[in-house]
Amino acid sequence: MTIASHDQGLYSGLIRLHILHHACQEPIFGLGMMEELARHGYRMSPGTLYPLVHGLEKKGLLRSRPQQVKGRTRRVYVATPAGRKALQAAKVKVRELFGELFEG
Repeated sequence: MTIASHDQGLYSGLIRLHILHHACQEPIFGLGMMEELARHGYRMSPGTLYPLVHGLEKKGLLRSRPQQVKGRTRRVYVATPAGRKALQAAKVKVRELFGELFEG
């Protein structure tokens, strides 16, 4: 599924949560995250993904550092303590929403 421009705002919060979830588990990088999101049906360009990642970083939920991989520099992102706390709080809200959407 390619995200239509009129639906992008609807899914951007889910994508942010997905990014934060993976960054809490291990360091992530752009291409790897695009591939992960594509496995879940979110096909997006770097021009769509990176503003979301940079926004999470600007809010203090992720931090990045350069990493050398096969002679190239890759920027990797990890969740901050604030990001981990935000993800835990979001899980409560997602459970509530899930209950409303599917259990009734």
